[in-house]
Amino acid sequence: MVGLKLLLSPLNTNVVVRTACCSVGILLPVYSTFKAIEMGDQNEQQKWLLYWAAYGSFSIVEAFTDKFLYWFPLYYHVKFAFLVWLQLPSADGAKQLYTNHLRPFLMRHQGRLDNILELFHGELAKFISTHQTEIQFAQMLLAKSLLSVGGILQPGQGRVVGTIEGPAAQLETSAQQVETSESEDES
Repeated sequence: MVGLKLLLSPLNTNVVVRTACCSVGILLPVYSTFKAIEMGDQNEQQKWLLYWAAYGSFSIVEAFTDKFLYWFPLYYHVKFAFLVWLQLPSADGAKQLYTNHLRPFLMRHQGRLDNILELFHGELAKFISTHQTEIQFAQMLLAKSLLSVGGILQPGQGRVVGTIEGPAAQLETSAQQVETSESEDES
């Protein structure tokens, strides 16, 4: 009850409502989608596919309008209510949005959208083949970075071979070099 009062209070900061939007709009649906897939329930899977189609479409529109709309009072409250409406079984908002708006729009523009996707995939394939060396280098850096982070998160496992050395390792190496040169000078 306190959480609902906090969420619906028009005097609170947008941080609370934005967090609620993320939780209701993404976290809950991700878990519900996972459960529908794992249980093999076709009705639940279709329900969440419709939700993701509606949510994705909303996200595209919001990407272009959010810079203006967030200034309106209670914008995030309305967004939260919309996300709840999309999921409520009694309202079946995602299915309504898909059936009445999204499906007719996509059916009408399907040919053009297919051409755009084909062009995009062709250009992406060209880009990947042209930049294969850079992509492999980036993959290697990412893999080494993940190994380094894994070594940091799981201490006591020893140093990971081939990791990228940061400033601490460089300082250690420099200190060892200074000690070596000092001992050579003394002899």
